[in-house]
Amino acid sequence: MSRSARLLGILQAMQGRRRPVTAQALAEAAGVSLRTLYRDIETLRGQGAAIEGEAGLGYLLRPGFFLPPLAFDEEEAEALLLGLRWVARRGDPDLAEAAESAFGKLAAILPPAVEAAASGSGLVPAAGPGQVAPLAALRQAMRQESKIRLDYADKAGVATRRVVWPLAVGFFTGAEVLAAWCELRQDHRHFRLDRMQAVALLPDRLPRRRAVLLAEWRLAQAIEAPDRN
Repeated sequence: MSRSARLLGILQAMQGRRRPVTAQALAEAAGVSLRTLYRDIETLRGQGAAIEGEAGLGYLLRPGFFLPPLAFDEEEAEALLLGLRWVARRGDPDLAEAAESAFGKLAAILPPAVEAAASGSGLVPAAGPGQVAPLAALRQAMRQESKIRLDYADKAGVATRRVVWPLAVGFFTGAEVLAAWCELRQDHRHFRLDRMQAVALLPDRLPRRRAVLLAEWRLAQAIEAPDRN
């Protein structure tokens, strides 16, 4: 392995981590001694890498640091391209367009052999219900951390109007479902997108950060948070 490839590998090992990575773990991943690892860390810092930490405590790559395009193997590229195809089929127009754009960018940076293998894998995502109108509004509300007014019909066709705090949208085989806090019921509720008759963004902000509310919903539903490490 060249030194430049080793340095990039060290950055990749720290990328996206929420907790510091020990020097021993980084050294083992890079296949070098601790002494060499410490020198590599100082070299990366000297080249502008935003690395926090020190020996004995571990190292963390500061959020927002730009990392050059990663090298993906065939399995990783196949997973990414399949995921982007799925979003292009299930998302609202803006999200689908973003997925198509990301697909093109990813395909452009892959080595020809890897791109050909991933693109020709034969894995094709099925089209979903495609409730694109409410999905676009819900994505905007979640991004802005705003409340929404929801006109909703239950499975019996009974219509209600509610103010809810949108937390997450789940994509299932037969439906897309919004998880939210419902002010009418004073509890978490789940609403199918295909039963939403109207969605209106309100000027009222969520009372707490959506990340906090989402963690409370996961706890109430006994759902473990995704592990990024």
